[in-house]
Amino acid sequence: MNVYAFQTDITWEDKVANYENIHTLGERFKPQPGGLIVLPEMFATGFSMQTAVTKEPEDGPSFTFLSELAQRTQCHVVGGLAIDQGNTRPTNEAFTIDPGGQRLHRYAKLHPFSMGKESQHYQAGSEITQFELPGGLRCCIFICYDLRFPEIFRQAMASEKPPHLFIVIANWPNMRTTHWTRLLEARAIENLAYVVGVNRTGSDPYLSYDGASAIIDPLGKTLCLADHKEQVLQAHVEAHVVDQWRETFPALKDRR
Repeated sequence: MNVYAFQTDITWEDKVANYENIHTLGERFKPQPGGLIVLPEMFATGFSMQTAVTKEPEDGPSFTFLSELAQRTQCHVVGGLAIDQGNTRPTNEAFTIDPGGQRLHRYAKLHPFSMGKESQHYQAGSEITQFELPGGLRCCIFICYDLRFPEIFRQAMASEKPPHLFIVIANWPNMRTTHWTRLLEARAIENLAYVVGVNRTGSDPYLSYDGASAIIDPLGKTLCLADHKEQVLQAHVEAHVVDQWRETFPALKDRR
């Protein structure tokens, strides 16, 4: 399966502008049908604490956009959005949409970034789940600050059929870019899994972003790495590559 990491320069709190920009990138890079498109955390607004702007119902405009993108490209699509939870704080989530435009999976961020006051505006999720893509590729999604907590990756790996691919969508600022790249590599190496990290680039009213999106193989080799510019990365991933490496180097069996 081809993975397409869309590293976008998110226009602050302007959903229509961001939908149009992603559409333009899609027309420029033309993902092939049958692939997986991954967009950053809060792709439509940026990492805003103005929840009156960011939050949407489950079938809101950002879901509609993701659904139309999936149908138009005939790819699975992952994108981050804020979901309204009624009388309580919204959740920072990732939706996965199938090529028919239907939601296949959703994940709510387990670790809101307290130092950025995210935990004051968004409530934490409670579940680690996975889903399967064509070719038997099992996937697990985490969001930004989650990357700093290796125990949740290990919890995912403790399932009867552990993931082949971890996806991390983010708005990870440039003062900690080195942490981002090293932690993505570590999560791939220690879990013998592909890791796809998709960050934003550009800046918002508070922070700047280096991008540095990456696709890393189960041995920790970086298959592709973005610089600070808006772009789309592409790499091919296969479940059997992960399975073969786990058989060749069965370190996971020695966990205690």
